[in-house]
Order: sequence, then C-alpha cells, then structure tokens
Amino acid sequence: MADKMLVHVVDDEDSIRRSLDFLLRSAGYAVERWPDGEAFLKGADRNTPASVLLDVRMPGMDGLQVQQEMAKRGLNFPVIVLTGHGDIATAVRAMRGGATDFLEKPFKRERLLEAVAVAQSQLADKAGQRNRLEWARTQIARLTEREREVLEGLACGYPNKTIAYDLGISSRTVEVYRANVMEKLEVTNFADALRVAFTAGMGSEEAWLASHQAGPAENADDR
Repeated sequence: MADKMLVHVVDDEDSIRRSLDFLLRSAGYAVERWPDGEAFLKGADRNTPASVLLDVRMPGMDGLQVQQEMAKRGLNFPVIVLTGHGDIATAVRAMRGGATDFLEKPFKRERLLEAVAVAQSQLADKAGQRNRLEWARTQIARLTEREREVLEGLACGYPNKTIAYDLGISSRTVEVYRANVMEKLEVTNFADALRVAFTAGMGSEEAWLASHQAGPAENADDR
C-alpha cells in the first residue's frame, strides 16, 4: 500500500465516495475517503503526497472554501474539482485558485482516470513546471486578437452572452471563436483550454472590466 499513489476523495454523497473508491483502487491507487471538507482538512496527512477529488457542492464548507483553506494550511495537493452539470463558473473559479482540472458529474471512467494521472504526475514534475509559462504563452500567441479576447472572457468565468455583449458581437460568434481557440490550442475539452489560459496569466476580471466597455452587439457577423 505504501508504494501506491494516494488519492483523497472528498464528497458528501456516500454512493459517490464508494464508487470512486472502487474505481481508483481497481486502477492501482490508494484511496482515503472523507464525507466533508472539515474532516479532510483535519485528518489528511500533509506529508504524504496525494491528489484530491473535491466536490464543490457540499453542506458546511464548500469545495472552494476547502481549496482556499488547503493553501493556508500548506496542503499542496493537486486538486480535481467535481461539479454538477452546467456549474462552469464555479469550476473556473476553482481552476483560477489552482485546481488542475474539473469534471462534471456524471463523469466517464476514462476521463476521471486521465485527470487523476495528470494530477499525480504534477507531484513529481518539478523541472517541467519551469517551462510551462513559456509554453502557454507560445500557445496563446497562435490566437488572433479576438480569439484571445474570447478566451480571456471565458477564463474570467463569464457566460457567452456576457462576452458577446462586452465585445459587441453575437453569442453565436463567441461559440465560433471558442471552437477556433480549442482547435488552435489543440485541446479536446474546456478544462484544458482554461489550464493554458491560467498558466499564461489570463483570467483577470479587473483587467477585463478595464479594457472592455459593455455595449449592445453591433456586428453579429464579426469574425
């Protein structure tokens, strides 16, 4: 057991804890289960390297509060956030706070194991971290100015309609730019696009508000 990589599962639903426990142990991980954030923060051993599957919507201390408290207590574990369907704004805030990924329930087995493997690899990947900022900025440089603006808005956690209104374009056009961004960044899911954006230093709401004056969409065909 000592040589197995550890994953903390923090979720208030017992059925989900048991399901994740079975899946992760079957994949060769050691697992510790916690029914809420308070129990996890109190009982987790900070000296044992681990990743965390953290539910956002929990009674008492929610996932974002747990994430903030982890930073204060020196629990430097990669976090994968578990969210309900459509809770993208919360997931964005979690990733801005350092989460490595987010998964919408119900999630696929392969997607979860992939996210855990990436999180675990970060525990040992110290040298590679030095090059991530330069790599992310190189990726962002491939985008057009408008594509960067759309990605910036998404990294701020804004819905398509808000981005469209602030940029003076249509929501449909925002969707087109979003698809272009994901293609140019060579990512297959939104979380990966956000990871590149945050690594490059994007996602400042203050900067967005300072740079964009809200106004009605004027050019629905803007490309």
